[in-house]
Amino acid sequence: NIVYFQLTRPFLRIQRDVLLLLKNINQPSYNKEYTAIANSYKFYENQASYTNLEAFQQFYKYYKYGLLPRGAIFSVFYQEHLEQAIALFKLFYYAKDYDTFYNTAVWARQYVNEGLFLYSYIVAITHRQDTKDVILPPIYEIYPYYFYSKEVIQQAYVYKQQYLGQSVQDGGYNGYTINSNYSGYYLNLHPEQSLSYYLEDVGISSYYYYYNIYYPFWLSGKEFGFQDVNRGEQYYFYYQQLLARYYLERLSNDFGEIPYINEHVGALTPYYPSLEYPNGLEFPVRPQNVKLYEYFYNYGQSWTTKSQYGYSLTFITDYERRIYDAIDSGYVYSSGQKVDLYSQEGLNILGNIIQSNPDSPNYRYYGAIWLYASHLLGYSYQPLDSHKLVPSALEHFETALRDPIFYQLYKRIILLFQRYYYNIPAYTEKDLIYPGVQVQKFQVDRLVTYYDYFYSDISNAVYYAPQEQQQNNFNVRVRQARLNSKPFTYKITVQSSQETKAVVKIFFGPKYDEYGRYINITENRLNFVLLDYFVYDLKSGQNIISRNSYDSYYYAPDATSYAELYKQVIGAYDGQKTYNYGKQNYFYYPQRYILPKGSPDGVPYQFYVIVYPYVPKQGAQNQQYESYFYPYVGDQQFYDSYSLGYPFDRFIRFEQLYYQVPNSYFQEAVVYHKEDINTVQSDY
Repeated sequence: NIVYFQLTRPFLRIQRDVLLLLKNINQPSYNKEYTAIANSYKFYENQASYTNLEAFQQFYKYYKYGLLPRGAIFSVFYQEHLEQAIALFKLFYYAKDYDTFYNTAVWARQYVNEGLFLYSYIVAITHRQDTKDVILPPIYEIYPYYFYSKEVIQQAYVYKQQYLGQSVQDGGYNGYTINSNYSGYYLNLHPEQSLSYYLEDVGISSYYYYYNIYYPFWLSGKEFGFQDVNRGEQYYFYYQQLLARYYLERLSNDFGEIPYINEHVGALTPYYPSLEYPNGLEFPVRPQNVKLYEYFYNYGQSWTTKSQYGYSLTFITDYERRIYDAIDSGYVYSSGQKVDLYSQEGLNILGNIIQSNPDSPNYRYYGAIWLYASHLLGYSYQPLDSHKLVPSALEHFETALRDPIFYQLYKRIILLFQRYYYNIPAYTEKDLIYPGVQVQKFQVDRLVTYYDYFYSDISNAVYYAPQEQQQNNFNVRVRQARLNSKPFTYKITVQSSQETKAVVKIFFGPKYDEYGRYINITENRLNFVLLDYFVYDLKSGQNIISRNSYDSYYYAPDATSYAELYKQVIGAYDGQKTYNYGKQNYFYYPQRYILPKGSPDGVPYQFYVIVYPYVPKQGAQNQQYESYFYPYVGDQQFYDSYSLGYPFDRFIRFEQLYYQVPNSYFQEAVVYHKEDINTVQSDY
């Protein structure tokens, strides 16, 4: 999937600017152009260059009275940091033209806290109209500290100290290669660490990070142009799918259901991040069987107004009770008025109040359970002040998925939605059957997974003197084994009595639990992952629908590396090359993880396909979802009027009904894992 563009020099200049500003993010840039702009441009003397006076004045207050200092650890999970990030984002967003945005960014790059700048700048790039087409380099190459163990980072420093300026070739690569493993390699202290290849995968963590860049929990849909997206419903479906995919991986490793977290029992699952911050502090460790009382969480420090997060357990209890009351009563409060929770927009409203975003009817009353739970379960120390934080892995979107307890937390949040769905009528035959359409057969190739080596540049992890930064002659990369799968094709035979436009959904889910017991569909519905989803024109008679695993809109190959992006941009800018790129892995789940690992003897799963009438979603009639590769904020990610999880979103009252729907089909499939990559070819 390669797209070729003849882009204008102005756009190529923007793409080049972004790449250069994100290089060596943990230290000031010694680029002469940047230092000149940073020394001469003063945003506070250019008020007329910003279209929102209030946003300008708000950031100026932070600048005048105290921003987070450079070198301090930044986390958007802390209120003071969040407020500063929002203020800086709005300063970027409301810059009246690109030149103003660029000058402001260069100034901030030099003088604002590194993490604060990085977060606000990337959010601004994805939301501004003049930068929305920019391809962002992988976050794991921009900020390797949050994706690779401290042993890897330490080795990168060793190579730089010993070999800077010496040319070395490694398989055609001009630099040094570090072999990286996962955390269980040194510290195998809990059975869950056998899943570290999945939990610590840089592509999956990057996917989660960019999702929260595209739709930040604090961003107003009305103010920033995505009010037409069913934000709350999408929030539910996104996390339900994350949990389902994780459960599939657990089955491949002989684990069962994701445990349920209970604050009265404590956090039974320990976590040892093996990560280190750029300033040398280690990520906090959570021992096994920790207690979650506020006394223990505060580590003996005083309970004062110094930090609201010392009272996280109280906030969680209050917010959860209010949400349950709203679900049971059938309405939420908004400005003193009752809003029906069981209306057509009910699920969207519920999702907004659980995420506690600005589109919620009352985000103060129905607060962010997930945010306070991240503080509580992450087991980070209570800070002495807002400048001396040592956040846990749960308190960064880049690292949250590495901690197994993340999934336990969101299982509890998804169960809030199930309390709501329990009051929604189950689908009937009329809701499920597509008259005149029958799925007769589903065929799929053999499903095989394997490990292959993945290379990632981590040169940004080390620091450079001014001359070294200008010479740019030190390169170091990581080689790490990551799960992958052989591409596979599936064919769906559909009989239709007439020409009609239909929607086809293909799900992939478990069939048996970890003990080999069949899972009833009434209990299994939340464990299915959406594999493919498209509109198809059925002709009268027999239709053979053939799709490849690479065709799915919701999966993408590995993101283009920083080095390759920069090479293409500079080549195109100089008129020597054509700028081309494939489908970028930002809003999309990594293609290599389209299947769970399986086992050498095979793990049985099942496909489920359903064909149903195409009823376009409002505003989606003219969109061609398969024709572009870069998601835009505010675009409809789903394009029919049915719910995102249909037909598995609602409780199933009669299991047999689902097996008798003629326009759907279940098909068992076994996933095999091959350790030796060379043997995979013989399976096809």
